[in-house]
Parts: sequence; structure tokens; C-alpha cells
Amino acid sequence: MTSCIPFLQNPEPLRDWYSKVIGMSPVHESARPLGENTPPGLKASWLTNDRANHRIRIISVPGQEGDPERARHNRLQHVAFEYSTVDDLLSTYARLKELGIEPVRTADQGATTAFYYLDPDGNSIELAADNFGDWEKSSEYVRNSPEFAAHPMGTLGDADKMIAARQAGTSPEELHRRAYGGEFPPSKPVDPTVRSELCEDL
Repeated sequence: MTSCIPFLQNPEPLRDWYSKVIGMSPVHESARPLGENTPPGLKASWLTNDRANHRIRIISVPGQEGDPERARHNRLQHVAFEYSTVDDLLSTYARLKELGIEPVRTADQGATTAFYYLDPDGNSIELAADNFGDWEKSSEYVRNSPEFAAHPMGTLGDADKMIAARQAGTSPEELHRRAYGGEFPPSKPVDPTVRSELCEDL
């Protein structure tokens, strides 16, 4: 999967954030991505965190302005990156928290556990892990589970409580059951203004 993220003027904060959060580094950067036809101020960066030629392209668009009401407007709501295991997701959360980067929303969504972050330009980024560790099993769950049908948007949670439970010996399967059942409620109120930003509770 690749994504294109427009930025306003300065790409450095976005590049730094994606480097810290998901290990992105530049493959190519250009101040003339359209060659001789490049408008003044147009810049582009191609970033990857694996062997792909790029996973994210960050591109400036001259004349753009920030939109403080973006959460209330129709748009692509978020981009998701999947981790192999819940433990990988939790360790990423702990690493980012030490860097001062914390999710605005944490939820067990039945098929996945997901942490939602906002990048420096206010784009919503989901970091998630499949609760079943198997796409066939989680797909079957989403299609046919009465439990999921009754509660498809999941349950808000607290990552620190989940980490404590794992360290106490709770298995990933039991962690999911307990989180989805509401045993790890958020320790602080969740900002309701991010609801539409994150496609939650609509």
C-alpha cells in the first residue's frame, strides 16, 4: 500500500514524525518533481520502511492552507499500518510514548486492536494488529460473528493497562477478550472532537 500526504510548506516535521513512528526514511526527494513545469514551492519526498520503492509520498501543494475544521469535512479519514502481532503494536506504543508521541484513541475493534495517532499536519494514522493473527480467521469473524455484528466499532481501551496485563502473563487471545469486554477502560477522557476524525462511534 502507498499513500500520498500533502503538506503545507515545511516537510521536515512530517518526515521526522514518520521516521519515528514507522521507521520511514527518504528514498528520493525533489524540488522539481514535475521537471521544468514544476510550480514554485512544489516539493516531493518518497519514503519507505521496507524494500518497496516507496510507501508514502509527501508532496507540497503551493497555496494550500490548513483547515481547522477538517474533522468535520468529508475526506479520507485515516491510513492504517498493520503490525504482525499485538506485542509488536504494544512495544511500538511504548517506544513512541517515550518520544512524547501518544495515540488520541485506543480501541479493541473485534478483529483488530488499533491505536490512532495524529501526525504534525493532523492526518489520522492507525497502527493496528490482527487480534486473531490470521487474516482468514479474522475475516470469518467479521463476516459471521454475532458478537462483532452487535459491537462492530469495538471498545475504547488503555494501552498501558494492556501492557501491564501482558507482562502479568495474559495471553494475546485473553488480552483481546478482556479488552473487547471493556476491562481496560481509558484512564483519561477521550476527546469527543476526534470521533469523526477517526471514523469511530458514527
